[in-house]
Order: sequence, then C-alpha cells, then structure tokens
Amino acid sequence: MKARAFRIVNVFARAGRLTGNPLCVFEDGTGLDDATMQALARQFNLSETTFILPSTRATAHVRIFTPAYEMPFAGHPTLGTAHVVRSLRACGDSVKLEMKAGIIPVAAQGDRWTLVARTPRVREVGESRAALAEGLGLAESDIGERPLWVNAGTEQMMVPVGTADAVARAAPRADIFLKLGAAEPPKAYVFFDEGDTTRRVTARFFFPSTAGVIEDPATGSACANLGGWFCHTRPGTDVERVISQGEAVARPSTLHLAVRSATVFVGGDVIELGGGAVEI
Repeated sequence: MKARAFRIVNVFARAGRLTGNPLCVFEDGTGLDDATMQALARQFNLSETTFILPSTRATAHVRIFTPAYEMPFAGHPTLGTAHVVRSLRACGDSVKLEMKAGIIPVAAQGDRWTLVARTPRVREVGESRAALAEGLGLAESDIGERPLWVNAGTEQMMVPVGTADAVARAAPRADIFLKLGAAEPPKAYVFFDEGDTTRRVTARFFFPSTAGVIEDPATGSACANLGGWFCHTRPGTDVERVISQGEAVARPSTLHLAVRSATVFVGGDVIELGGGAVEI
C-alpha cells in the first residue's frame, strides 16, 4: 500500500471558508487504475474528485470523477486542481491542464482562478416551453426566450427564466425531467439574467443521480455554457456577469463570467481547507 495525499478545497467561494463547491484533489494519481479512482471518488462522495497525473502536453494531466462516473471536463474541478498544481509544481500563476475534453488554460490573480473555456457548440432544444416548464416544476410563462443545449466541454441545457423568483421556485419533477434529454438524462441550468445594468445572474443547476434529481452548489461548466448561450444569442457582444448560485443548498457561491471577442472566461475564488492521506 501507498499513502496517497489529498487536499480539500472550496471553489467559487463567497464570504467565509465554508462556502462554494467542495473538491477533493489527489496530489499524485500515478499508478491508480480507473476502478480505484472511481472508488475513491465514491469514498469521498463530493460532487467531484480529481487526480493529478504527469503530462507531456501540459502542466499536468487531470482526471475528474463524480461518485458515479468520469467527466471529460468540469469547471470547479479545473479551478480547484489548478490551485493545487500551482502549490505542488511552483509553476506560477498560469497553468495548462490536460483533460479528456482537451487542454484547458487556467490563470490566477491571487487565489481567484480563471479558465478559458473551449469554443461552445450549440443546438436547439426540441421540447416545447410547456414541457420544459413541467419538467422543472414551473409555469410555462416562467420560461424565457431561447432555451438552448450548449457544450463548452460538457453538454447542458440552458433555460432562461423571467424572474429570480422563478429560479427560486424551480423544483424538477424527476419522472418528467429525466425524459427531457434525447440522448442521455439532461442537466439543466435555470437562470435569470438581470441585464447589462447590474450584470448579475441568479442560477441553479439540476442533474440526475441515483437519488433522482439533485442540485449542484456551483457549476463552472454551466457558467461556461452560459457564456456560450450569450455568444449565440448576442453574437459579437462582450458580456460580463457575476453569478449567484448555491443558496438553495446552503452553499452560497459566486462565479465570474466574461465573454470577450467570443472567448468565454469563467473564474472564482479558491480556498484550501486542509488535507490528509489515505492508504491505497
């Protein structure tokens, strides 16, 4: 057996150390097979657990596991792992992480990390507004203009709504919600954009699990996809937004989104809580 060091960090933290989305980062995943990585992610039972590996193409190779499956890309694991890589490698404030989705550049100013998202792909939502509303536990009148499937690393459904109250009232019905995705169970980002005056967005992210439909406290990949939604609905326009997420699950989080010349940037603060080691 070998002692495997890990760290626990909170990503997209707001005021206070126990905010944002928690992440477990294993400092060295060399020699671990897929089944062991998956078992460790299930052991820690956080939204994601990451494993740092050597890379010939980037500062580090990173693999991301939920308790149930591996992901090609996710935002808060990217930023949190970059924070740990900087500490381990003494590589400065700019790193590149190799993931299944590709090479992701990440940079820091202090402990605020920002990633450059991949160019988003967009497709229309086939379901009617009434079907979306029913699946999300909302009224049809709550659904805003141009729900879209967006993929800047992982595909999710962007669902604009007309008020912040509609975001708060969203309560997906698992039996209907899980049928909204044509190819696989859907992941839905419900958001209210206040517009260019305040530059604030209120959002919640819902995804399937063995327990039905659960909610994520802070979702960097969905923030990147929101940037893709803006690119598609407001082509040629630069956008900046501060996204509030996580209040409904008692993990208040703040995400920073910028779209500049059709490039999407997602940022947030990372706090390291502590760590330890497990014998594997």
